[in-house]
Amino acid sequence: MSSDLKNELQALRLDPEDTTPRRRLWIPAVVVLTLAGVGLWAWRASASFGALEVDTVRAVSRTQSATASAGQPVLTASGYLVARRQAVVSAKIQGRLLDLRVEEGSVVHKGDVLARLESTDYSAQLERSKAALAEFDAQKQQRDAAIQRAEADLAENRRQMSLNARLLKEAVVAQDAYDAAVSRVRISEAQLAQARADRGQIDPQRVGAEANLSYAQAQLDNTVIRAPFDGTVVKKMAEVGESVAPIPPGVNISTASGAIVALADLATLEMEADVSESNVAQLVPNQAADVGVQAFPDKHFKAVLRQVIPTADRTKATVMVKVTLLDKDETLKPEMSAKVTFLAPAPPETHAGTQKAPANAPIVPSIIVPASAVVSRSGTSQVFEVLQNVAHARTVTTGITRQDEVTILNGLSGGELLVNHPPDTLKDGNRVRPKQ
Repeated sequence: MSSDLKNELQALRLDPEDTTPRRRLWIPAVVVLTLAGVGLWAWRASASFGALEVDTVRAVSRTQSATASAGQPVLTASGYLVARRQAVVSAKIQGRLLDLRVEEGSVVHKGDVLARLESTDYSAQLERSKAALAEFDAQKQQRDAAIQRAEADLAENRRQMSLNARLLKEAVVAQDAYDAAVSRVRISEAQLAQARADRGQIDPQRVGAEANLSYAQAQLDNTVIRAPFDGTVVKKMAEVGESVAPIPPGVNISTASGAIVALADLATLEMEADVSESNVAQLVPNQAADVGVQAFPDKHFKAVLRQVIPTADRTKATVMVKVTLLDKDETLKPEMSAKVTFLAPAPPETHAGTQKAPANAPIVPSIIVPASAVVSRSGTSQVFEVLQNVAHARTVTTGITRQDEVTILNGLSGGELLVNHPPDTLKDGNRVRPKQ
């Protein structure tokens, strides 16, 4: 048996000289496997070629009370700080800037001189108007004197006529003497009437000269530019030697041409923010709010809702609101980026004067997504869900915005993978590649 087994094993043994052809059979197999790997890599590369790389977030389902308690954040909006009272100050007339007395940051009071224009021509015009008025005043005095002389002559001639009339009755003088006295009276009356007529012509001319003088004085006064209210110069828009001109009202501070300075009353600083149309119903007059400024992330300022603008922006589907800052801080500047968080108002009071607490407020599930995942397209709120590396636009109905999260009332069920910060170029059906 052992001899047979040995012979069988000897028969199964390979001869070294015969292994070369068998080894060569592995070469085609290696080539095939290499080509398959290259093909798989090329297929994956072609699938990701042209895909937009995007950040992604998850829509989460969260249970929360349907009624927010007083003082809890209910809505967050972004905007900018603006001065409620601000103005772009310009000259009322066109001219060349001769003197500028303020710089950015200068604090001025109402009536303070901000700048002066060249006024040589206006001063000359004023002096000419004064001379014309003085000439009319001299003529007026001459005409008044002529009237006084005519009145005196008339009185004397009337006295002589009366005397001659009495003497004529007494046959002391002849009729010719009396007739001569009557003629002198009539001549004096005519002279007085002419003097008064000449005096009457001076008055309208003098009124015109006074008007010219007032106009020349106003033009000269217009070369002095004064502060219209107490405030701070936030921007200097011209230099000495430049030509300035009147500008129409309502111009933008950054684009005003021909203006001199931009003035703002920092004591009236407030915030303007855009609130989504779907969230405006959550706001009430004088609603408490908290304002944070991007420049000072560690500071927060108490505020109150002052006004909801009674019109919407159809392109953004938002409504502008104005928030008054209750905490005044000199570090705040106009045009700073800010974020306002509106707080839930206190519940209404009962007849007994106590607040009606929302007892047994229902606990409802809510779909929460980051506010950065929601965009406004064609007047509707949308998110982009990522399915198999393809972005699909989903129209959603948004609810309360708290901090940086938005409640989705309709359109999502929770757990969806969404594009965060969708770019404007992203369209429904575009291929995307989520970042790792």
